[in-house]
Amino acid sequence: MTPSTGWALVGAQFGLLVALVILPAGDLWPRGAITSVLGGVLVATGAAVAVLAGLRLGPNLTPTPLPKEDGELVTAGFYQYVRHPIYTGVLLAAAGVLVFQASIAHIVGFVLVWGVLTLKALGEEKMLAEKYEGYASYASRTGRFLPRVTSAQ
Repeated sequence: MTPSTGWALVGAQFGLLVALVILPAGDLWPRGAITSVLGGVLVATGAAVAVLAGLRLGPNLTPTPLPKEDGELVTAGFYQYVRHPIYTGVLLAAAGVLVFQASIAHIVGFVLVWGVLTLKALGEEKMLAEKYEGYASYASRTGRFLPRVTSAQ
């Protein structure tokens, strides 16, 4: 992934998130106290997960999906469960907006955000696998955005 591709994906992600916030609400389901609370909880939880995951990355955090030259592979905290917890947080927050806004445009926007984040993650994962010897093993035991469900043995 080139730096310009990385920045284009970041721009697409933020553009879609802004669109989710400013699109008019719909009436696919009743919007009331329950959807307000659920949407608010999802937005707040998503924001908290994204911020805490970013803090866990510390100096490894970059604005684009390109890993730092002198970075280290982080596998602790949320990263022991998912490879991209910041993206997980973004998806939770976007789902909260979708729940609250109840429109087809918001469903489409959410799917597009998921798609952009998947493209970012795929490119990032390829670079991380090339950079870190243990990345393939780490990726095999952790989910991309959601924790892997494994059976107890």
